[in-house]
Amino acid sequence: MDTYSLTRAFADSWALLFLTLFFVGVIVWVFRPGSTKGHRDSANIPFRHEDKPATDKEARP
Repeated sequence: MDTYSLTRAFADSWALLFLTLFFVGVIVWVFRPGSTKGHRDSANIPFRHEDKPATDKEARP
């Protein structure tokens, strides 16, 4: 069996399975209970300091 056929067979089976499970895992991780606060905090970063730039103390978490 040549390298191309071996690689193609691997990609058609195990790699596809791995990538599908990885995708499902990321979706589950994003929509898990309790993650809403973190997502809202990240979404509001651009609006955090509309009036003035952040001070050094505020810029560091």
